[in-house]
Amino acid sequence: MTTATARVRTAAAAAGLVGALALTACSGGGSKDDSSPTPSATPTSTGTGAVTGSSGKLQGSWITTSKGSVVALVVTGKQAGLFVTGGTVCSGAAGTEAGMQMIHLTCTDGSKDRVTGMVDSASKDAMKVTWSSKLGQETYTKAEGGKLPSGLPTAPVKQ
Repeated sequence: MTTATARVRTAAAAAGLVGALALTACSGGGSKDDSSPTPSATPTSTGTGAVTGSSGKLQGSWITTSKGSVVALVVTGKQAGLFVTGGTVCSGAAGTEAGMQMIHLTCTDGSKDRVTGMVDSASKDAMKVTWSSKLGQETYTKAEGGKLPSGLPTAPVKQ
């Protein structure tokens, strides 16, 4: 498989992942008479502090690449979910803690790469998170409307 083919497959997988996240981010558990969505999980914190404030600018779907994988970070309310192509799935909380914007996650595969993250900056287009692991800082790009952000690598179409 060529690098270009791998990039196209990675981008396609990310597009599917973003689409799935957009569909599941507002999963409802109510009846026909209850139009309010019910959260599918209770946010928890694995760190020493607890997320107590709003996640504000962190809201939305964020994408980055790391070690050849696409990483999608989704924040809805105080809930956070992280998905890495290849299988890592994490969930937890995001918001204000001790005056800082923090993300606390627990991963189903036991991964510790992205368990506690401090948000260094967040704008309408980009977010920088420093993870307490050896990963250090990652820069995420906002994915609007279930679409991949612009600037991802693409491959030419074979004719």
